[in-house]
Amino acid sequence: MEEKKYITPQEEFWAGEFGNDYINRNQSAEYLASNLNFFVKALNQAGRPKSLIEFGANIGMNLKAIKALFPDIQLGGIEINAEAAKELGSVIGGENVFHGSIFDYESAEKFEVALIKGVLIHINPDMLPVIYQKLYDASGRYILVCEYYNPAPVTINYRGHSDRLFKRDFAGEMLEKFPDLKLVDYGFVYKRDPAFPQDDITWFLMQKIG
Repeated sequence: MEEKKYITPQEEFWAGEFGNDYINRNQSAEYLASNLNFFVKALNQAGRPKSLIEFGANIGMNLKAIKALFPDIQLGGIEINAEAAKELGSVIGGENVFHGSIFDYESAEKFEVALIKGVLIHINPDMLPVIYQKLYDASGRYILVCEYYNPAPVTINYRGHSDRLFKRDFAGEMLEKFPDLKLVDYGFVYKRDPAFPQDDITWFLMQKIG
């Protein structure tokens, strides 16, 4: 079978062995508990959303938590890594998984919430406007961005790899790009939280007002 060609080296990085190793580091019961606590807060102003799609869903740890909070919610997920996409299918149903690059995803339907968590930081910065547009197009009402925050763009070494982790004001850039987006809530979760740690994530819930 012909090897998949990706637009950016970051995609190849996550589609391959490093992405496989990531699966094993992020599926503990403690992580699921932290995610439950996280989404109770981050989605509080969204009420009870009827549908949600996650960009870069991995094995579905975020979606497991969301499904526990909202049992009747319709879920979709986009995942580039083959092993992760297979496990994701067991969480939300294989028919609800788009296995491929976010860049290749075309929104056939709108979900009440478009979610991205810990993914924009790994996207090639030149391609961010493309992802912003895809998040916007997939959202019927809300966009939830959960990433490392920095007021100015910076590049950080990631587990010995360069040009694989970038910090900036992702939500601020989206608010500037789309005038009909309004910030409705935001918060921060600290990695040293004694009960429900996350990886220093700042989250922003934005709503379409047009």
